This record gives sequence, structure tokens and C-alpha cells, in this order.
Amino acid sequence: MKTKRTSIPLHVHGALEVLAAPLLIVAPFALGFGELAGAVCVALGAILMGLAISIHDDRGNVPLSTHAELDYTVATVTVVAGIALGIATGNPLITAFMAGFGALHMALTASTRFSRPLGA
Repeated sequence: MKTKRTSIPLHVHGALEVLAAPLLIVAPFALGFGELAGAVCVALGAILMGLAISIHDDRGNVPLSTHAELDYTVATVTVVAGIALGIATGNPLITAFMAGFGALHMALTASTRFSRPLGA
């Protein structure tokens, strides 16, 4: 039996990142993570928002292969930072949120078809 390979279109990937970045920015304050975790989340959220917006940039300043690599990097840094901050502060909620967020972002990136339609 053949399985049909599905992937997330690039514009949907960008839209999901636009929705997820503010969540990463606001969550540490809503969940009481503290100043250091808040600063890390805000920085990662701002980077993620910039990446999301770059997908819709008509000038194509960021090549799609670079965008994919940066997405994987942001996801990995989010997971590692979440584990480190959770251990350093003794707050497992930080680890659960950030590692979960990073893992979901990595899954989104792995599921995305990083190509533009012809003529776009």
C-alpha cells in the first residue's frame, strides 16, 4: 500500500510562525518564568517573528534553504534553553513549555515543503 506524502505549504508554515512567535514572547510573563527565561523567550520570539515575515518578503532576502536551517536552529536553541533554564531555576514548567515549543517548531519545519510556486 502506498502512503501519500503530505507536507505543509510554505505560506502556512509562515502563518503558523506568525501566530506562534507572540505566544513565545508572552508565555513567560503569563506563566511567571522570571526575568532570565522571559528575556530568552522574548529574544527567541522576536527571531522567530523575523523569520516568519521573511517568508513573505517579495525580495527574497533570505533563501529558503537558509530559512529552514535557521528554523531548525531556533527550535534546537529553544529546547536546549528550556532544559537549561528549567534546571537552573528549578521550574519544570519552563522546561515543559520551551522544550515542547521547540519540538513542535522542529516538527513544523520538518513537515514543511520549502519551495515557492513557479513564477512566484
